[in-house]
Amino acid sequence: MKKKILAFTAAASILALSACSNNAATDETLVTSKAGDISKNELYEEMKDIVGEQTLQMLVIEKVLEDKYKVTDKEIDAEYKKTEEELGEAFEMSLAQEGHTPESFKKFLRLNMLQEKALTDGIEVSDEEVQQRIEQMNTEVNARHVLVEDEETALEVKEKLEGGADFAEIAKEYSEDPGSKEEGGELGWFGYDKMVPEFRDAAFTLELKKISDPVLSSNGYHIIEVTDKREVAKEDKVTKEQEENVRKELMIDKADPSTIVQKVSKLMKDANVEIKDKDLESVLDMFQMDDKEDTDADADGAEEDKEEK
Repeated sequence: MKKKILAFTAAASILALSACSNNAATDETLVTSKAGDISKNELYEEMKDIVGEQTLQMLVIEKVLEDKYKVTDKEIDAEYKKTEEELGEAFEMSLAQEGHTPESFKKFLRLNMLQEKALTDGIEVSDEEVQQRIEQMNTEVNARHVLVEDEETALEVKEKLEGGADFAEIAKEYSEDPGSKEEGGELGWFGYDKMVPEFRDAAFTLELKKISDPVLSSNGYHIIEVTDKREVAKEDKVTKEQEENVRKELMIDKADPSTIVQKVSKLMKDANVEIKDKDLESVLDMFQMDDKEDTDADADGAEEDKEEK
């Protein structure tokens, strides 16, 4: 499933809390029975207890983002189809495991795409960067590595390899990667999207037969050697028509996910969001930005613009 920028636990469907009054005189009856009626207000209170905070937060974020950014049905359908094709037969099972229906998943995609547009607002990507990324995506590399826990050991490994030590023997002695250790560190052929970003970026820019500097990823420190490169199969190549998708991915790569809360906070402040239900008034506390923080954020943005110029 597509990664969420702001995390929301998926519900089986997106439940919109009704903006109904607590006044019994205007409370609409939804169900009648000999056992008793169920009113609109009863449903509201029950939903509020179960999914109220999560749903209200999501609805407010969607509302303020939609006021500034636009996501079309065509964009959502394309993203839905892309996910469906990527997951294949596992798509329906994945939806069920995430608690989604097709309709709620499309709503989830809309919110995620709105967040992406906010996150990448103002970020620029050059044509040269796009072409370099496409070239990398159209390439496969054959590489091997040694994975260790600390930088000191990684530098020791690098020194031994550059001194002529056998890579396979070093990998068997030092590597913490159970999947490649006994294979002498061999990873075989892999494409651009198969490794964690830090490893990928290092491997796809490394010259053939060169020993890398220590590369830190979530797994530890890698010492990498790329032994060969080749083009991907013709049917797997990125085409001219896909350049805009590549540009979007680069923008997201450049963006700082931690800034999304700040951006949403400013939009909420500009929209003068006010929660009328006292039971839910703390839902948006994480988005409250006082005047000082707002001023500091504007100053930081101005300073970044100045540095770029």
